[in-house]
Amino acid sequence: MATMNVSLPDALKAFVEAQVGERGYGTSSEFVRDLIRHEQARTELRALIADGMASGPGSELDDDYFTRLRGRIRQAADA
Repeated sequence: MATMNVSLPDALKAFVEAQVGERGYGTSSEFVRDLIRHEQARTELRALIADGMASGPGSELDDDYFTRLRGRIRQAADA
């Protein structure tokens, strides 16, 4: 695993330390890694959304659409 040093102002350092204690992280590194993973996931989701928007017109989001969606979810849960 590579090491990276990050300089933080006192207020941000205190915030990180508080989050470590409040959220049950073992170290500040664990907290920062979790933040980075969340940012990666957010970035990937934004890219998927942009790809979907660029792919052309989508389905009409009416009651029938949501009824079909609920049915597919139920089928997947039963499988």
